[in-house]
Amino acid sequence: MQAQEILDEAKTMQSWIIDIRRQLHRHPELMYEEFETSKLVQANLTELGIPFENEIAITGVVATLGNGAGPCVALRADMDALPIHEEADIDFKSEVDGKMHACGHDCHTSMLLGAAKLLKNHEDLIHGTVKLIFQPAEEGGAGGERMRSEGVLENPAVERIFGLHVAPTLPTGMLAARAGTLLAAAGQLSITVKGKGGHAARPQDTIDPIVTGSKIVVELQTILSRELDPLDAGVISITMMHAGSAYNVIPPEIQIAGTIRSLTLDGLKHLQSRVAEIAKGIAQVNRCEAEVSFPGHDYPPTVNDAGCWEMAQRAVVEILGEGKVMEMEPVMGGEDFAYYTEQVPGCFAFLGVGNEEIGATYGVHHPQFKVDEAALPYGSAIHMNYALMALDELSS
Repeated sequence: MQAQEILDEAKTMQSWIIDIRRQLHRHPELMYEEFETSKLVQANLTELGIPFENEIAITGVVATLGNGAGPCVALRADMDALPIHEEADIDFKSEVDGKMHACGHDCHTSMLLGAAKLLKNHEDLIHGTVKLIFQPAEEGGAGGERMRSEGVLENPAVERIFGLHVAPTLPTGMLAARAGTLLAAAGQLSITVKGKGGHAARPQDTIDPIVTGSKIVVELQTILSRELDPLDAGVISITMMHAGSAYNVIPPEIQIAGTIRSLTLDGLKHLQSRVAEIAKGIAQVNRCEAEVSFPGHDYPPTVNDAGCWEMAQRAVVEILGEGKVMEMEPVMGGEDFAYYTEQVPGCFAFLGVGNEEIGATYGVHHPQFKVDEAALPYGSAIHMNYALMALDELSS
């Protein structure tokens, strides 16, 4: 089957793919709560006659096409939404206050279901097995790690894995990625500075945690500016500070939170160590105490296998055309697709969904995030071409 035929067939399914995406968009669910999303995925797989296993990592689903034996290639989509109130001007706006598919996971799920339909229509072309991984909890819940630990890369063993992420920073019809490290190792930080509260008119009777916390925030940036090699990449971003409830009261403590990122897991651990040392030291010399922790998960960097990226480029050019694939620099965002590529060679790439004419220009995690839905059939076609080309190469 020629790539142009795959794309043409995907385009005939465009309204079906978009309808699924809009159903998901109206009803966003946060990590490990994707019960209705999972049911919708299962209902569509059942209608297509594709066998699957469910309740993996609570809400995850893994469907299987082909002969059930090796070689085996996996395609992955994430399903969870974000705790963001939607402000986008669209007819299918989120119906759940404070929750929104602001990272495009509704697109990822619908594109993979589109690929499922394409692959089922041509299952005779599958020389091996294709696993379709519908994963929960990418947004901070390390759902990829949990899916991996529950065996989704086994029986049969996955030999290659591919994933797509929509990107409004790229125009529709473009794709970008790179060999090697694509996305950062990422983790959270939490600092509680404890002092002694009291009346704001008598600061001498207090030990002010807000002043101390402010010093910590400023000083943490010197780790990057004065300790890190200027040619290395690192991020320490303080994104939340909470303290006090009255204008004339110095509170007893301040809570500080944010994120730390590096292009290596060792680099992340080093930055965490220095954050703890600096926060505690500054607190001590200001007569306060600092409790430092790194809650959640330390996501490893997302590293694309060079051979998988080389193949992916050929597969994408066949779908999108010459000049539509570009090499990109590493990005300091994190992705738990990394948990799969720690174990299996794979490739993660960004698919353009940007379109100024419809206002699809806002970045991910923005309340006005919007996508050009005309890109969705491209994603489904790319998924299918990935699977068929990878299986053919593994079989040869």
